[in-house]
Amino acid sequence: MKKIIGNVVLLLVVAFLVSIGMAQEGEALAEGAGALSTGAGLVGVGAGLAIGLAAIGVGIAQASIGSAGAGTLAERPEAFGQILIYLVIPETIIIFGFVIAFFLNGQIG
Repeated sequence: MKKIIGNVVLLLVVAFLVSIGMAQEGEALAEGAGALSTGAGLVGVGAGLAIGLAAIGVGIAQASIGSAGAGTLAERPEAFGQILIYLVIPETIIIFGFVIAFFLNGQIG
């Protein structure tokens, strides 16, 4: 598990550094074309991270909840409604991620 977490963190750091480099290169190429600045590019990266990290968190949470829920349903089928609610609760996190990304997207341009 520690190896997986280390790989995910390394991937996120590399993606962030590459996106900063691409944003700076794009700003240099479009200097006279009225293009967006590096700050606008970083806002876009932040919006993507808001959705992406929220989705990773929801996936991790639902993996545990889903496996426990499947075991519970095998023993007590009448607990379906309660388990369904437990599966829906983490989905609110990704909705918050979409809202944050929407607000950040409104700041670009």
